[in-house]
Amino acid sequence: MVTTPVESRLEEHLKELAGSVPDPELPMITLAELGVVRGVHITGPGSVEVELTPTYTGCPAVETMTADIETVLHEHGMPEVSVRRVLTPAWSTDDITDEGRRKLAASGIAPPRPGATHGPVPLTLAVRCPHCGSTDTELLSRFSSTACKALRRCVACREPFDHFKEL
Repeated sequence: MVTTPVESRLEEHLKELAGSVPDPELPMITLAELGVVRGVHITGPGSVEVELTPTYTGCPAVETMTADIETVLHEHGMPEVSVRRVLTPAWSTDDITDEGRRKLAASGIAPPRPGATHGPVPLTLAVRCPHCGSTDTELLSRFSSTACKALRRCVACREPFDHFKEL
C-alpha cells in the first residue's frame, strides 16, 4: 500500500505518540528511547497498526506496553489501534538511544555498552558504576528487579546497582 505525504506525516506523528509511552518496567525512559516501537502504519480510515518488538520474546511488559500505546493513540483521536509484535529483526540493546542510556545511568542503572552485541564478546565485561564511575564492580545476581537486568555492586563505593544486560 502506497502512503500519501499526508499519511506519512500522520504515521510519523502517531509513531512519536506511541514512542512517548513510558516503559512499564523502566519508567524513566520511553518506548522510543528503548527502541521497541518499530513502525506505525495507517491501515484505513481511523485505523492504525503499530509494530512493537519486545526486548525478549517472553517479556511480561509487552501487554502493558500494548495497552498503553492503544490508550495514547485513542486519546489522540485514533479509534482503531492494532499493536502487532514483530520479532524480526530481534531487539538488541544497541536499539536503546543515547538519551535512553543517559536516563538509565542518571537513574542509577548501568546502561548496556553500545555496540556490545556486534563482533567478539570480551571475556570480561567492565561494567561502570552509575554512582561513582568505577569499573571495579562485582556481580551479585544474574537477575534483578526484571529479567533484563542484573544486580551488581561497586567495590569502590560499595553501592549496589542494576545493570541492563547486553543482548
